[in-house]
Parts: sequence; C-alpha cells; structure tokens
Amino acid sequence: MHLVDMLALRPVPAAAVFFSLTRRCPLSCAHCSTNSMLTSDEQPAEVFLRFADSFTSADHPEILMLTGGEALLRVKLVQQLIERAHAVGTKVCVISGMFFAREPTVPPLIRDVIATVDHFTASLDVFHEQQVPRAQVFRVLHELVDRGQDVSLQVVGLDAHDPYLAEVIDDIRQTFADRVPIMVAQVRAVGRAKTWLQQQPAHLPHLPLDIDPAPCVLAAWPTVAFDGAVVACCNQAVVDGPHPEHLLLGHAAVDDWTTIRERCLSSHFVRAIRVFGPHYVAERYSAGNGCDGYCATCHKVANDPAVITQLEPVISRATMPIVEQQVMLMQQERFSQGILTYEHLRWLGYAPEKRAVCVG
Repeated sequence: MHLVDMLALRPVPAAAVFFSLTRRCPLSCAHCSTNSMLTSDEQPAEVFLRFADSFTSADHPEILMLTGGEALLRVKLVQQLIERAHAVGTKVCVISGMFFAREPTVPPLIRDVIATVDHFTASLDVFHEQQVPRAQVFRVLHELVDRGQDVSLQVVGLDAHDPYLAEVIDDIRQTFADRVPIMVAQVRAVGRAKTWLQQQPAHLPHLPLDIDPAPCVLAAWPTVAFDGAVVACCNQAVVDGPHPEHLLLGHAAVDDWTTIRERCLSSHFVRAIRVFGPHYVAERYSAGNGCDGYCATCHKVANDPAVITQLEPVISRATMPIVEQQVMLMQQERFSQGILTYEHLRWLGYAPEKRAVCVG
C-alpha cells in the first residue's frame, strides 16, 4: 500500500483507525509531540487486542495505523494486531522513530514484524538525527525497499523555508532514486516543542456571517488514545486528554468496532465538523462563539448547549448524506496535509498501473 493509497482514504469517515499503543519511547527528540519517555504510560495489551478482535470480515477498518510513542517497543503486541487485522482484511501501517536502526542489525523479531506490515513509515528529521544517524535509517530502509516493501518517510521542519528540509529531501531522493514517498510536515508548539518553539496563534476577530465552510479531515478516523479512550479526532491535544466530551466516541475496553464506527458516522457534531468546520459551526449555530484557532474553536463551540439543538435539524436533512459524500470526494481529489510546497513528494515511487485507489 503506497502512501498515496492511504491518503486517498484519509477523508473517508471510519475508513481507518489509529491505535496509540504506548506513550513510551527510547528516544528523547526535542520536538516530540507526545513528550514520550521510556517511563511513560501505556495500557495493557488486552485493551487493544480486545478491540481488534471486534473487527470482522464484514465490518472492519480498511487500515489500522499503529503509532506511539514508539509502537515497536511493543513488538509482540504489534505482531498480534497484524495477525488479527490481516485475518479480516484490514491493512496495517506502522510508524516508527527507528530506534532499532542504531544497532548493526535489526533485531530479528522487529525485522520479521516489519516484513508483514502493508506500509512502514519512518520518522526522519533534524531532531531524530540527533538520536539515530541518517545513514543508519537509510540502511534499514534500503533493505525494505530493495525487497519491494511499501515504505515512506515522514519529515518535519520549522517551515517551508527550513534549509534542513531542502537538504534532507535532496539526500532522500538521490539515495532511493525517487522510490520512497515523503510526507513533509511542520513542527508545532506541542509536547516537548512547547518549551522552545514560539508560535503565535493567528488572532481571529469576530468572523463574518458569510464565512465559508472549512471541512476538517482530522475528525474522519477514530483514534484509540494512550488511555484506551476512543476519540473522533487525532489532534494531539485531544488524544492526550482530557478528552472533550463532544469528541469522545467510547473506550476500547468496553466498546467494539461496530459501535465506534456507528458513533463516528452518526454524531451530529462530528459530522458538522467534518462538513463545515468549527469556524462555520461557531458562527452559524453558536451565536458567534468563534475564538483564536481552528481547533480551539472546535473545543469551545461544543460548550454552547444550543449548538447540538440547532445542528440537529440541519444534519438530519435527507440531503445531508449527499453533501457529506460530495465533500469527501472533493477532499480526496485535493487532500492537503503538511507543507504544501513539498506536497508532490507523496507521489514518489507511485505506479498507478499496479494500484487501485479506494474512494470509500
């Protein structure tokens, strides 16, 4: 599964699910959005296994995304989840900080597990390079690429003009002969980066009544957070908790996939955020309750008890599923994530004649 194939599903509600398997990580990168350490918390494996066991051949996510912290610290759990997912037709992607690349050879169990995933994503940036040298990351990825496995690199920089990005992207493209796609994102002042990165939020004055909808794709795929709660948004502040009530879908220890999927698809507020975006909802249905920031508005607007009451007749209209479908199709046609300057790099290594992209 190529990176482009996964991104084609990104706007499709409940097409995939994130599992935050652990907050633990052996690295101490200065930009870590989860502020992970080796002593960080994690839920018992049974919480994730139980939820994965509720996937069936008739009802399962298209993709299971395994993240952390460092997901491969729980390599046996990852192996068990892959087996369960593949048994019902769910593909698996693992995202790793590549801590194991520091060793001369990849530990056998990690090597074997990586070989069974449908897509493997490695994080590489100036912060990770202080922990794991680039050459060692490239060595491991070369082995995967040479045997035909789908991999990608997730690179972050300070902004589109960060000279590190230009240098490392040139190195990646030359080293892998444009066979490895790259997702390029911007460092945000969350987690550990809060202590050194100053990002001034754009001040948003009272928004005009003719504000255009700005649909949110972050509310498309449910996320099993570090504490087992299942939330409708993968934004780090939501995943870390406390979880906003309007974005809480349930808990992996007690709910099954069918229940979570149905809540993700039926919640009036979540559907409104996916179609209209928080600013539009705030202005139209919350008496001008907009505030600084896109995500901050989403959190604040749900505190207005009138919002759900006013949204209900709108979301319940017979035409709303058609609107949702059209919004999803438009997002698939032009899905943007990360730094736009480097958006074309996601297509590296893509062979369309060998692949079929699902449209949901």
